[in-house]
Amino acid sequence: MSGMYKSLTVIIPAYNVESLLGKCVESLAVQDYPKELFEIIVVDDGSTDNTLEVAQKLSDKYSNVKVIHKENGGSSSARNVGIEAARGEYIGFVDSDDFVDCKMFTTLMQAALINNADMVQTSRDEIDEKGNKLPDVVIPPKGVEIISPKEQMKRLLLHVGDASFCTRITRKEVFEQGFRFPEGELNEDFYLMIHILKYINKLVILPQQYYHVFYRLGSNSRKNKEDKDYFPSVFTDIVRNADVALKLVKKDYPDLEIIAERFGFVQRLDYLLHIPVSKMTVDNRFYIDVVKNIRSNLLKALFNRYLTLKQKLYLCILAPAPRFIRKAHALVRGL
Repeated sequence: MSGMYKSLTVIIPAYNVESLLGKCVESLAVQDYPKELFEIIVVDDGSTDNTLEVAQKLSDKYSNVKVIHKENGGSSSARNVGIEAARGEYIGFVDSDDFVDCKMFTTLMQAALINNADMVQTSRDEIDEKGNKLPDVVIPPKGVEIISPKEQMKRLLLHVGDASFCTRITRKEVFEQGFRFPEGELNEDFYLMIHILKYINKLVILPQQYYHVFYRLGSNSRKNKEDKDYFPSVFTDIVRNADVALKLVKKDYPDLEIIAERFGFVQRLDYLLHIPVSKMTVDNRFYIDVVKNIRSNLLKALFNRYLTLKQKLYLCILAPAPRFIRKAHALVRGL
């Protein structure tokens, strides 16, 4: 039995999720994984509701559930505290409002051992507040795939890869080289992923959709349609991370540079299509810099073979007068 498994720690950052944490932890506690090798760490990130009490009750119920309480510092901070405390040879993460299949971690670990892989990823699906399955964000492969770090980087830059650390396990030795989640930002998984790839031997991707994302309005990056002026900071972070990715690619994967440039154009386009018109002002320096970047590189965008015709048309239309175009579009739609 022990030869089929390695010790594994799964970290759950938790903040004000008293009504959701139980389902998440229960889905881990019933895993078909040897309990003596399976450590579950709930990091309460200074919750102001009863999350800590719920976590402690779950710890009393399950011998392999450990609770750490810390002052509020954000999801990345909580994850990093969990990494420091983890005893497993592999580390995984689950967001506190999500849940997983009972076979997820056995399946991941066996794939890791069979392939001697530093990182193994399962597929995921998304479920809304009414229990309906949403369209797949990342299309699962038809079978097991084994890809290089460079191929994973390429897929991420083409928006067809999965950057989430919640869908995978990673050998702890990789984190021990000093890698941690950036604190105070969203899109933190992508940032860490592009930096950590160079230090893994391979990535195994499994087709099973064993990770279940609970899509709820009001979470960090999910916008409530009725709040027209709400603008999640994730849209600024994805632009910043696009620039980080381009710099990294130029250094480590220079033949992917044109794909990294494409990634930057798409992220900036996404930013311009989501920012409320009320925030498209001359004193918003980030917005102004996004527009200037697109305008100064528009010719390069037009000749980028990885951008679709639709994306190029959007860039051409928005670049000259993005605020005017967005206002006109809102009028046409009656918003």
